[in-house]
Order: sequence, then C-alpha cells, then structure tokens
Amino acid sequence: MTDRTAAAPALDEAVLSDIDARLADADHALARDYPGAATARQPVHTVYVPADRFSRGLTAEWGAAALAALDAHAPDPEALAAATGFDLDAVSGAWPLVRAKLAAEPIEDLRVDFEDGYGDRPDVDEDAAARAAVATIAADLADAAVPRHLGLRFKSLEAPTRRRGLRTLELVVGGLVEAGGLPDGFKITLPKVTSVDQVEAMVEVCRLLEAAYGLDERRLRFEVQVETAQAVLGADGTATVARMIHSAAGRCDGLHFGTYDYTAGLGIAAVQQRLDHPSADHAKAVLQLAAAGTGVTVSDGSSNVLPVGERADVRAAWALHAGLVRRSLERGFYQGWDLHPGQLPTRYLATFVFFRAGLPDAMRRLTDYVGNHEAGLLDEPATAQALAAFVLRAVDCGAVTADEVSVGCGLSRDQLERLGRRTTI
Repeated sequence: MTDRTAAAPALDEAVLSDIDARLADADHALARDYPGAATARQPVHTVYVPADRFSRGLTAEWGAAALAALDAHAPDPEALAAATGFDLDAVSGAWPLVRAKLAAEPIEDLRVDFEDGYGDRPDVDEDAAARAAVATIAADLADAAVPRHLGLRFKSLEAPTRRRGLRTLELVVGGLVEAGGLPDGFKITLPKVTSVDQVEAMVEVCRLLEAAYGLDERRLRFEVQVETAQAVLGADGTATVARMIHSAAGRCDGLHFGTYDYTAGLGIAAVQQRLDHPSADHAKAVLQLAAAGTGVTVSDGSSNVLPVGERADVRAAWALHAGLVRRSLERGFYQGWDLHPGQLPTRYLATFVFFRAGLPDAMRRLTDYVGNHEAGLLDEPATAQALAAFVLRAVDCGAVTADEVSVGCGLSRDQLERLGRRTTI
C-alpha cells in the first residue's frame, strides 16, 4: 500500500476546479429552479365569492355572519367543543382569539369568481359584472376595507371559454389600474389547467397586460388551479404540474387543488367526492412534491357541506369541516378554500388549535437549538428552519401573539425570520 501522508492530495486545486466547472450548470439550474420556500405570508384560506354576489363591505359582512353563527349555534367554548369534537381546553384557549379574528380579519384572501361560481352568462352581463367588481374593489380600497389578498378567478384557457375569460381578466386588471392601481395583494387564479402550453400562454398574457397598462414587470402573477387529471399526470407519464411551475417564468405563486372537478374527472361517485378521498390525497402529494423548494405554495381544496339549517345540521357540518382543516394542516397544507361565512369559525378554530398545540414543543426545540443545549432531540438546521416557519405561521394568522412567543423561547421575529429564512412583509 502506498503511503500518501506526505504526498500532495489526489483531490488538488486543479481537480476541485474541474469539479466546480463540471457542476456549474447544475448549480445554476438548482438555484434558478429551486430558490427555496416561499418568503411571503401564506393566507390560511381563500374565499371564493361569485361575481354577482360580490358587494361593498363583504369582508365585514362575512365576519359578522360568522360571529352570528357562533352566537346562534355555539355561544361558548363548551358548545363549540361539543359541536366539533375538539378538546375543551384547546377550544377554550383558542376561543377569544377566534372571535377576535372574525371581528378584525375574517377573510385573509378573497377571490371574485367569474368561473364555476358565476357560470355562463351573456357577454353583456359578464362585462357589467367585471366593471362592477372593479368599482367595488376600488371603493373598498378607499375605505381600507379589503382583505390582505384579493383578486379574481376567470374562466379557463380551454377553447370554449378562453376568449371570454381573457376579456374579463383585462376588464378587471385594466379597470383597477385606471381606478387608481392594483391592490398590493392582487392575485389571479387560472382554473382547469390541462397543459404546460396554457401556463406559457398565461405568462404571455401577463406580459402583454403589464406593457399595455404600464405595470411593473412581473407585477402580474397567478395561481394554477389543479383540478384535472392531465395537470397531475401527463400523457408522457410525467407530473405535468412540475413542468407547469418551471414554465411559468417565476410568475406562479401557488397551486390550488380543486376537490370536486378533480375527483369527478376520475369517475368517482358524487357521494364519495371529498377532500380526503385517496385519489385527492395522491394528487395533493404530487403537488407538494412538485412545489417543494420552488417558492410556490400549495392550497388544499374545499368542503361543499355548508353549515346551514337547523342547529344539528350546522354542528355536523362544523365537525366535518374542522376535522378536514386539521387533517390538511397535519399533512402540511396550510391553506384551503372556504365557500360560506359559516365555515370561518371552524377554519380558524382548527387552525388556531393546531398551532397552539404544537407551539410549546416548537419553542422548546428552538430554544435548545439556538442555545446549543443538549436535549432529547438533536435537530438539524432544516428542522430548525421548519420549527421557525411553524412559529411564524402561528403568529401571522393570529393563533398566538408575538408576546407569547417572546416569553416562550426568547426569540424575536427577526431571529425567527433568519432561522426560517423569511422576510418581513
């Protein structure tokens, strides 16, 4: 055996430089295609409201309706715990925070819906609805009465609806620009996407609208709504949604799963079409994998069982919805759809209970990690990042206060953002 202890290393500077050169393209591609997790605050839900039902002050109206539903069907923590099946102590801890959220910020993300929720109407009617939506948004903006995020869902780029959808998109975008400008959190949802070509066409549409209306480059971004089998698995056997993300030229902000169109498209019986169906879980797992590390967020879908009617019906719908929201959170889907004001109490209850239950462990582990303390768990930097992101999500949505976090682990928001590689919004 040759003794190399005194010899020059085999992996000398020339070899290392050659390896660097060999991998330079791969390094560039990794940084371009997988820049890391999203840095902006992700809303816990998106509320879809048909365009013909969109009116001034809608956010406050939904909050008032949600509080009225609580007062009528679960006026105290004991009643809400009994209705949802959640632990009473957990519900009691979240109760004042849920009510405060419904009063102050009942909707985090709102979409004026010109697609399924609105349906097919004569062109003159949809034109009028688009212009009315612009006027309503502009008026609410002036009153500081808009949610943190809002925008529109227009009809798909499939041939039968393509031109109608694009006309509505331009009427809304152009109208808002002319009325004073796009809201800061403006979002566009592209539904029923079936091909990478549609995503590439949407990129071009955004570019042309920006140029026509004097918007900054990349001001228009969009979410891809995944509700067709073709978006998950292409004819070539690949995950189409992964190619969609990377064909969006950095304009894709999110993937939104459409529960009912997707399961119906697979031939699943209507009574079995639901958010937790195994086929839906499979699709969402593909979305989660495709989006990981890209900065694109993933939203779960909706429940069409609405909490309306007699008290027993409302409570049954609440129990179902709360359980589905908790299930989604446990699987790493931090956003979903809400379709009715009565779903807001259980959206926030399940979300707040989830984060509050996990907070003590997250804060303890962060304290040990930052202080380099020996503990029963030896967390990696990636886990510390996930722990910090968890705490930030909890604070952002209102599940806990910044003071609770500061007392619990001694970390400021700036420290948490550095650990979680997040930036302040």
